[in-house]
Amino acid sequence: MSQATPATPLTDSAMYERLVSAILDHRLPPGTKLVEDKLASAFGVSRTRIRPVLARLANEQVVTLIPNRGATIAQPTEQETREVFEVRRLIEPTLVELFIANASEADMQQLKRCIDDEEAARLAGDMHRAIRLSGDFHLQIAERAGHQTLGRILRELTSRTSLILMTYHTAHKRSRDEAAACGCREHRVLLDAIRLRDAREAAHHMREHLTRLESQLQFTPPADDAPDLSTLFAGTV
Repeated sequence: MSQATPATPLTDSAMYERLVSAILDHRLPPGTKLVEDKLASAFGVSRTRIRPVLARLANEQVVTLIPNRGATIAQPTEQETREVFEVRRLIEPTLVELFIANASEADMQQLKRCIDDEEAARLAGDMHRAIRLSGDFHLQIAERAGHQTLGRILRELTSRTSLILMTYHTAHKRSRDEAAACGCREHRVLLDAIRLRDAREAAHHMREHLTRLESQLQFTPPADDAPDLSTLFAGTV
């Protein structure tokens, strides 16, 4: 009789990805305490394997680490949220102008695919994927803009924005059709200006888009009960 093959231990990257997915899916709401023992048991690893994963999330400001108190899912304040959008309005008009100066037709087609995929995800009610694709649209612009420093700053801000949107965006309370229209129309208008190589108009639409996105946030404390970590990650090894 053959023995059962032991489960392959999860890599740090796999644990990181599963935690990020749970956070962005809002299965781990802001303020949730991440108890090392429970995570270690859920993932079938030691506590020492959990710590660098939490440290990586803390470095990306998705998790908050407090000495002697442990880790919790970051809970962006209204002030922190305002700052994120303020900085994005400062750097993204410059990035879109640089994109226009450098982009090929293939780059513009890639932006269109991002919008099409985002719209499909919103219509399907998959807000996790839609928000990620929305972020990809902005990151594609930054990547082809050719400004490494601003691009690096935007990557960090995009990660924080995803958490902000899953926490405070009012699209969760609207119909799927309405959310799809509101979420993608402004990207299409921006892409039209980009295709015309109108840097001034594109920069204007970028600022307006980010301002409107911020205006749709609703700053109410999350009312979700803390999930059970063992149940949430059961069967992941």
